[in-house]
Amino acid sequence: MSLPIVAVVGRPNVGKSTLFNKLVGKRLSIVEDTPGVTRDRIYSECEWCGREFMLVDTGGIEPRSDDVILAQMRRQAQVAIDSADVILFLTDIRTGVTADDHEVATMLQKCGKPLILVVNKCDSVGEPPPEFYEFYNLGLGDPFAVSAEHGHGTGDLLDEVLKYLPENKDAQYGEDYIKVAVIGKPNAGKSSLINCIAGEERVIVSDIAGTTRDAIDTVIENDQGKFVFIDTAGIRRKSKINEKIEHYSVLRAYMAVDRADVCVIMIDAVEGFTEQDSRIAGYAHEKGKASIVAVNKWDLVEKETGTMAEYTEKLKQDFSFMSYVPFLFISAKTGQRTDKLFPMIKQVYEQNGLRVTTGMLNDVLSYAVARVQPPSDKGRRLKIYYMTQASTRPPTFVVFVNRADLFHFSYQRYIENQIRTTFGLEGTPVKMVVRERNRQDTK
Repeated sequence: MSLPIVAVVGRPNVGKSTLFNKLVGKRLSIVEDTPGVTRDRIYSECEWCGREFMLVDTGGIEPRSDDVILAQMRRQAQVAIDSADVILFLTDIRTGVTADDHEVATMLQKCGKPLILVVNKCDSVGEPPPEFYEFYNLGLGDPFAVSAEHGHGTGDLLDEVLKYLPENKDAQYGEDYIKVAVIGKPNAGKSSLINCIAGEERVIVSDIAGTTRDAIDTVIENDQGKFVFIDTAGIRRKSKINEKIEHYSVLRAYMAVDRADVCVIMIDAVEGFTEQDSRIAGYAHEKGKASIVAVNKWDLVEKETGTMAEYTEKLKQDFSFMSYVPFLFISAKTGQRTDKLFPMIKQVYEQNGLRVTTGMLNDVLSYAVARVQPPSDKGRRLKIYYMTQASTRPPTFVVFVNRADLFHFSYQRYIENQIRTTFGLEGTPVKMVVRERNRQDTK
């Protein structure tokens, strides 16, 4: 699901990080009584009354400062404002309305986004103090009195936020659409692939890394079905992210993975597998997404007999943590093998949603246990009572045992491999949950 973005902005030291931590329910942002502590945006999912959104904490805005770091923070906040769906403008009742508040208010009014004025540090319960009404001079409508430290007024504030949240972006697509996120490093050919399979230039294609700033949807319907391809900004290593806009591009890319049913992980065949490819693939794996590795620019690789087989074996080692993932060698530029992408997407999507009956699972379990005896420790042997499937996307299996500590990772992997051998589950991670029966009941 594509979550709307709510940005918390304001002058330094008005309590933005404290409010952020209070709303998300955990201490993520650094809180210190020194201006400029939050130098970059920090984001986290937030939920209120069943609606979810992405809350973003920003560095303080000092419109007239020439300090290099403060100027960079100001630019970062501007990017947050440009990308947000709703803006919370936080002020401080203890300092009153300042000249900087007026300048920030003027800047925010120009952006045309839904804007909620919040007056922080109203720590007493009941009617706000007389100084509160001074904030009407900013011309931003009725302010909301809150105490970020104690939580007073945050419920009313979140109720107001919900009024402005846009509808779920995926609501326009029916359940028969498969959402596919194309992810990878910058310049791996993601936009070129989408243009190739769409048959027209739908997104900007450039050899300059970082051309795609946002996640862009391309709807494709063909004889294979209905698909929504999400072209994402390339994900760089954090140390390489210097340009102000790229931080938000990375956020959007990760959110595209959250929203997708299937991830196509683009690898540059010429450059080969890199550590950053591992990070990108790992995020899709952690989120339980069906995945395909598309090795792009295969037309540029010098080939001999067995080149593809050797490259595949190398990739299997690189993707050892995703041993289930299939590989497809393509050229987005020439269209080579791109027609095979759609059936592969359908296949891994169906595998990600596969449901196996409890009876069939336990038949496989009985065979596996008879073939390889469960491990033991100090005279106590692991007993596996039964297994059942709890959910799909990804397929999640619950295993009931006598001693969870005896169910070693290696034996779990063995059971998983037996399940995969029997039922396929190609292209999808498998999650295994171990449940221990009451030990007194198993004596």
